[in-house]
Amino acid sequence: MGVTSRNLFVLVAIVVLAATAASSGSASARHASNAVRTYSTHGTAPLRTSLDDPFTFTGAQRAAGFLKAASAGASYVRMIVPWNLIAPSSLSSDFDAADPASKDYSWGWMDSTVDAAEKAGLTPILDIARAPDWALAKKHGKRINTPKISSLGQFAKAVALHYDGKHDAPAVHVFQVWNEPNLSQDLSPVNAATYRSMVNAVATSVHGVSRSNLVVAGGLDPFGHKGKTWNSVSPLAYMRSLLCVSMGNPKAKSARLRKPHATCKARAQFDVWSHHPYTFNGPFGHARRKDDVSLGDLPEMRSVLRTALKLHRISSRHGVQFWVTEFSWDTKPPRRHAAPVSLASRWTAEALYQMWRSGVSLVTWFGLEDKGGKSPYQSGLYFHAKSLENARAKPVRTAFRFPFVAYLGHGKITVWGRNATSNKQIVTIQRRLGTHGHWRSVARIRSNAAGIFQAKLEVSATGKDWLRARAAGSGNSLAFSLTRPSPKLRYGPWGN
Repeated sequence: MGVTSRNLFVLVAIVVLAATAASSGSASARHASNAVRTYSTHGTAPLRTSLDDPFTFTGAQRAAGFLKAASAGASYVRMIVPWNLIAPSSLSSDFDAADPASKDYSWGWMDSTVDAAEKAGLTPILDIARAPDWALAKKHGKRINTPKISSLGQFAKAVALHYDGKHDAPAVHVFQVWNEPNLSQDLSPVNAATYRSMVNAVATSVHGVSRSNLVVAGGLDPFGHKGKTWNSVSPLAYMRSLLCVSMGNPKAKSARLRKPHATCKARAQFDVWSHHPYTFNGPFGHARRKDDVSLGDLPEMRSVLRTALKLHRISSRHGVQFWVTEFSWDTKPPRRHAAPVSLASRWTAEALYQMWRSGVSLVTWFGLEDKGGKSPYQSGLYFHAKSLENARAKPVRTAFRFPFVAYLGHGKITVWGRNATSNKQIVTIQRRLGTHGHWRSVARIRSNAAGIFQAKLEVSATGKDWLRARAAGSGNSLAFSLTRPSPKLRYGPWGN
């Protein structure tokens, strides 16, 4: 039977429409397969960062140093309050140690340093340390490296009053008690009960000035040591003694012996517990000896802290926080035996992640800029330069400012990070095949109010892939390889 012209036209139209529909459906399928999913992050603890550089922050370039610290994402800065330099070297009859206005006190240098930090938008952590000779206790008629408790309390009151915001000095509300008191070079003889008395004396004075003030205790050296010239007590043993708790014997058959319990009636008064978890074998490494605490052992320290809170061994006006007030890795270059810069950069992001998931809400990095020559201090975020303004940033700085990690699992990629602005943002996750491919967006994550973003991405990938994060105001994170470095890599934090 013949086909009319009209029927032929209809037939052609149907074929064209079918082809168009097929083509459109194929395009829609491709678009759906390339769609970028958006994930959301629920509320979490924050991760604030801080810097400590006793050289740059006290020298002629301190104002520039504080600005560099703020640009590296830090919101806090830790600085020593040198009691022996602020107080007089000898006592006069009219000196009142608890009165900051006493004419024998010298606050000028400290005031200008605190003022420069606050002008850069940084919150100071004032660490009281280094007692003058007249404030040292005596044993057998000889001075020992331990302050008189009453004198420490008086000086702490003077510091808190001087920085209460009601006088000419800036307002400060965070005060730390000593540095690494489990180390004989800082407190000798090393005695946890003595340090508890020091903490309580400072807390009584500081809280007496303002209820909003925070007192930071701990700041412990991570390793126990017995030597001819110096020694230190392992931090967990020191902490248990300080907080009057026993964690029980986990291997004991008796439930009574396994149960944590209080060992004395004394209470410690503080609002923040801090530690210095230097690590010799990567960001998840454990210390070799029992009761030492490196990065991988932080959950154990947190467990002791929680036990002490449960047993009411800590008195605080606030919820007790867990901080790290000193941590870093030296890098190669410039240090010959330190971790290569690229590895140290990855480790920095992973260390921040490890500390955060261990309950740490503030991390202080030691070193803004490498020191020149043969100095042992080479853990800066910047390489050494004659002028700090011209100092070249290490990749470590990017990892510190915008930490991002990604781990390949069973069909998913677990990612975590904190954007540099520490606020709500849309963070774009990008993937690259190999080291020279093109970046392609594979997911978006809404960070929470603290800037934390995390998700398990349903994205196909292999160990050859690299991921990075991007966010407004943050730029790009470092590229993070899905191939994990060998666990046998072992570099000390100080290049040893």
